[in-house]
Amino acid sequence: MGKLFSIGEILIDFIPHQKGIALKDVESFTRVPGGAPANVAAAVAKFGGTSSLITKVGHDAFGDFLLERLAEVGVKTDKIARTKQANTGLAFVSLRDDGERDFSFYRNPSADLLLEASEVNAGWFGPGDVLHFGSVDLVDSPMKKAHVKAIIAAKTNGAFISFDPNVRLPLWDNPKQCRETIQEFIPTAHILKVADDELEFITGIADESVAIASLFTGDVLAVVLTKGANGADLHVQNEKFTSAGYSVKVEDTTGAGDAFTGAFLYQLLKLGAGQDNVEALLKDHHGEILAFANASGALATTGKGAISSLPTKDEVLELMK
Repeated sequence: MGKLFSIGEILIDFIPHQKGIALKDVESFTRVPGGAPANVAAAVAKFGGTSSLITKVGHDAFGDFLLERLAEVGVKTDKIARTKQANTGLAFVSLRDDGERDFSFYRNPSADLLLEASEVNAGWFGPGDVLHFGSVDLVDSPMKKAHVKAIIAAKTNGAFISFDPNVRLPLWDNPKQCRETIQEFIPTAHILKVADDELEFITGIADESVAIASLFTGDVLAVVLTKGANGADLHVQNEKFTSAGYSVKVEDTTGAGDAFTGAFLYQLLKLGAGQDNVEALLKDHHGEILAFANASGALATTGKGAISSLPTKDEVLELMK
């Protein structure tokens, strides 16, 4: 079974104790580990796969906390560098009554943005592995160059590439810069995961089918459109597969998309996916892959925080029944 490598941000999410009020009015928070690439790595590890996070944290208490929490769920931390030049990133979250959230980020810069390309070892990746990344750490920084090196190295060594744009506009100077950067990296991926509320922003196209078709550029073999409680659609060239969601009591949606992505990629790794067969595997096993991913994403919303709310494989299988 191949390994998952996630590259990008890891940070502290401060989850509010009160729902339905603006962030400025929240009086107390719970500290939990977060960051989309870290969440995906944690999901794969919790399901029994091998995963590593490629990033950088500060020489501070928050960095210590994050390394400990990743190790507890089984994520390999040997590819996480540390620095005294910046602190570990923070994100304060406010929750609406329906569990949806807003973010306020503290990173100007944060330690993760200082990972240098020279700190990425091209020999880490091999056939059957997957490299996953998002857009949050693609802002102009050393980390963006580290992503480029990792993507090229992973692809050259036979790994397949997964990209979840995970749009966070407050982190960008303007929406245009965010959109153009995402569009720059889409062709580098074999699998693209997009949330339904991001699709028009990323593509500039209102019609869903036309927007999806526009994403098949460069190396893209499959597009996964997640639709929250309504499940997900898997698109491969000229084919579409739909899977319904699961009904659960929602507490906090933070990390639900990452739990879905981690489950999706775990299933592909378990099936022995690679650049040459990932499209065929998705066509042959779309039902079980999507159902497992949807159940994982649903269960992740039933607790507070991302990594702390990730389900076990047994819990996912039980919900699928």
